[in-house]
Formats: sequence, structure tokens, C-alpha cells
Amino acid sequence: MNLEQIDTFLDLCETRSFNRTANRLGVTQSTISGRVQALEAALGCKLLDRSRAGTELTTEGLRFEPHARALRNGWTAAGQAVRGAGTAAMAMRIGIQHDLLGDQVAAWVKAVQGAVPDMALYVEADYSAQMCADVRDGQLDLAIHYTPKPHPDLHFEGLGEVAYVMVSTEADDLGSIRPDSYILPNYAPAFSATHAALLPMLSGGAVSSGQNAVIRGLLIALGGSTYVLRETALELTRMGAARRVAGAPQIHQPVYGAVHLRNRHRGAHRRILKALRSLLQTRTG
Repeated sequence: MNLEQIDTFLDLCETRSFNRTANRLGVTQSTISGRVQALEAALGCKLLDRSRAGTELTTEGLRFEPHARALRNGWTAAGQAVRGAGTAAMAMRIGIQHDLLGDQVAAWVKAVQGAVPDMALYVEADYSAQMCADVRDGQLDLAIHYTPKPHPDLHFEGLGEVAYVMVSTEADDLGSIRPDSYILPNYAPAFSATHAALLPMLSGGAVSSGQNAVIRGLLIALGGSTYVLRETALELTRMGAARRVAGAPQIHQPVYGAVHLRNRHRGAHRRILKALRSLLQTRTG
């Protein structure tokens, strides 16, 4: 019994397909079959039933699955423990939606490091579609984003939401907003749909952007009205650069975590998602 056999078995538990597991692990189906046969021989029992309808776990396979996960997690923990003192025991590549990073990057990094202290961390800002593709292809370990892109190899979890509020350099209330000087925000499809439903009279705009930092800069440079993150609105108000618009609805944007399906139960990923969920709750509380 070895780790390749354990990893292959655990992947089959999720895909229930020798073909998909072979594609995901980058090997041939015959290699997958050989690993399964070797594992079954080592355990002295049949773990999987393979038929035209698909692959199913036997009773013995169902019993072995939690032990296989424990063996895999135990090996990971052992590797972390024996790596040299003073060096990070893990490396995690995390993508975060542009707007979630911004000025809050320190809070996000602190939350992740608090969840898994012995970690080498790589963080990059990007958009949802690219991050989902990168998690699927193994370029990222985890993504925190606005718009899930469904794929059989991806697992998504809701983490919370962020609030966008309307600010203006020229109007005090919603009835005074000028459509011709409105900077149209386009942060995510869900945001845009809510915005269009709540504010159909502001569905156009001479200038539009999908990044909070860009919209903040445009507002300061050009004047007018728009939606920004609540934290940005507080900053603009303190600066005297803009003011909250009375009567304008807040728009709440859901935030999701994405991991590869094979990693959804791993301890480090679970702890990071839990920490980021708590951070979002603190920000919106």
C-alpha cells in the first residue's frame, strides 16, 4: 500500500469513474486499474465494483474510505512535522477577488495565517472566471470570489457577503441622482442583476467599471455618483470626497470559496475557509 494507491482510491470515491480519475491524475486508465488492484490485494478485499453503469464502492470500500482519508491526512501532517524548523510547513496559493483584496489585504492574509500558522502563502488578485479555471487546473489551491463557474472538479461554498453602498459628490438623496453623471458599477453578474432590478433608472452610464478601486478613482477625478464597498464609502466620507446617498439601497454581493473537489475535506482548506467566513461575518456584522 502506498500514497499513490490511496490518492487514486480517494479520487475514485469522488468521481466514480476510472476515466475521469485517470484524466484528473494525469495517468492512463490501466495505471488506475493497477493501483486499485494492488490496493485491494494489500487489503485482501474488493473495494470497487466497476460496470457499464459506472463505479461504485463495495461495502468494504465504504468502510475503508474514512480510514484512507485519515491515512492521507496523517501522512500530510507527518511531512509538515519533519520539515525543518524555521521553514514553512505548507505552501498555499490563494486567489482573491480584486475588490476583496484592495485595502483589506492585511486582514485577509492575517486570517489565513491564523488558520494555518506554518504556511508559505502566495496571494494574487483576479476575477472569478480565471480563478475557477486556475483552481480546476491546479494553479491555485483555493479561490475566494464572487461568481462560481460550475465544473465537475470544483467544490463551492458560500462564505458570506459584502455590502456596496451608493455615494455621491453632488447629491444627498436618491431622488437627486443625475443619470448622466452616474458611474455604472459592474462588479459581478449577481450585483448587476440586483442593481438593474432596484435602480432601473440608473441602468446606463457613460463610464463603467468592475473594480472598486477604479470606480473610487473615477469618482474622485470626475465627480458624480456610484456604488462602492461600504469600507470605501466610509473612507470617502472621512476624506470629505463624497457622501452617502440617503434612500439608496445597499446591494449585497455573495462571496464564495472554491477548491478542487479532491481537496474539499482537507484540514488546511477547511480551516482557511472557516477563518475567511468568520472574517466576512465580522466585516458585515
